Amino acid sequence: MIDLRPVGYVIGLLVAVLGAAMLVPMGVDWFDGNGHAWVFLQSAVLTVLVGGSMAISCANGAKQRITIQQTFLITTGVWVALPIFGAIPFWLGATEARVVDAFFEAMSGLTTTGATVFVELEALPHGLLFWRGLLQWIGGIGIIVVAMVFLPELRIGGMQIFRSEGFDTFGKILPRAGQISARISVVYLTLTIACGLAYLGFGMEPFDAIVHAMTTIATGGFANYDLSFATFGAGVEYAATLFMILAALPFVRYVQLLSGSGGNIFADAQVRGFLILIVALSAMLVAWLWITTPVTGEQGFRKALFNGVSILTGTGYVSADYMLWGAFPVALLFFAGLIGGCAGSTSCSIKVFRYQILVSSVASQLQSSHSPHGVFHPRYDGRPIDDEVLSSVMAFFVLFLISLGITAVLLGATGLDAITSVSAAAAGLANIGPGLGDIVGPTGSYAPLSDPAKWLLAVAMLVGRLELMVVYAILTLHFWRA
Repeated sequence: MIDLRPVGYVIGLLVAVLGAAMLVPMGVDWFDGNGHAWVFLQSAVLTVLVGGSMAISCANGAKQRITIQQTFLITTGVWVALPIFGAIPFWLGATEARVVDAFFEAMSGLTTTGATVFVELEALPHGLLFWRGLLQWIGGIGIIVVAMVFLPELRIGGMQIFRSEGFDTFGKILPRAGQISARISVVYLTLTIACGLAYLGFGMEPFDAIVHAMTTIATGGFANYDLSFATFGAGVEYAATLFMILAALPFVRYVQLLSGSGGNIFADAQVRGFLILIVALSAMLVAWLWITTPVTGEQGFRKALFNGVSILTGTGYVSADYMLWGAFPVALLFFAGLIGGCAGSTSCSIKVFRYQILVSSVASQLQSSHSPHGVFHPRYDGRPIDDEVLSSVMAFFVLFLISLGITAVLLGATGLDAITSVSAAAAGLANIGPGLGDIVGPTGSYAPLSDPAKWLLAVAMLVGRLELMVVYAILTLHFWRA
């Protein structure tokens, strides 16, 4: 039988930390003098009490060695518990959100999806806007730790390929996670500050610069305005583009660079592949806009670059309604969102390295088919790919496609049209944010969706953010019998 005390201890501790974090937006509202600070104080007290009580009651099992099963439960349990408590300020606060809407918004924030059910964002108290940004910022750094510490050791979706150049952690997950988190935090905070200063330099108001810096580095996409980045000028768009790219690169490379052992970051195959994708995607979008639309010159280049990078990295900011650009760019952006950035970054979706492994595997099979006596082995970054990694990546692709199909069909059963169902399923499962169509498109909102659709998408966000198999493994009888 699985000992749940270490699981409860870690989850309770992190819930209590989340409650303490609510004091920051409380201070924002208190400074504004809008009377909304009381909501965050209530939410903070309740969250700290529940989380602290759970941690204290489970503390006697905290020093035990964490097993694989417990690690699965911690990884999933944290991303279930934190949105529940993160939703309280939305439920009690000025939005007066219903439970489903509050949970959807909090899940979207912590998974850095960026889909929102709120409209007229400009009218919300600054504390709530700050809380939305802070949730994404917390979720961004959290998913880096999960991707670099837990998933490689759990052999999830081919992530074990990064064990040798990540960190040897298994058997010492909590101590090593603390050490790694400290190094990542320096990089993460540095990038956030630099992004905020860049926004200030290009004319953003200080409050907007802080919130958007958090959601940019988290590649989350929550904005303070219904029009997202269409509110801001050209300089802000270029700055956001740069920092979205930086946030989508593997953070382990930044840590290695700081320690003097990183070498050339462009020697990383997935970094090269990701940057090539950006150039190719931007070039196709720019050419299309210049040839077929009135959006030409520098504006066409900027809109194509910004929105292309935003969707590719899964950030989800928009500065134009790309649904008006035509069928080709819409299809291109849809599939770009299903690629994502680099493993070990705040970016989401399938990730570049899995496509590189898939292409290498297909190329190897094609070579074997016309040269049956030859020996061809798939390679990644110059190294042979283990069969375990290869099968794990293939399983991930199959499971992703099945999950996408089932989610889309279930969304269709709630009454949504085909385009909305498929794009919303992809946007939720790949943590992109905006989908296609009038409802969930770049200028829309998830507010009109039915309650079953919102619950379904909230689950899809969780499953997609934790690389699918972490969640699905818990649902098997073998997991509980192990």
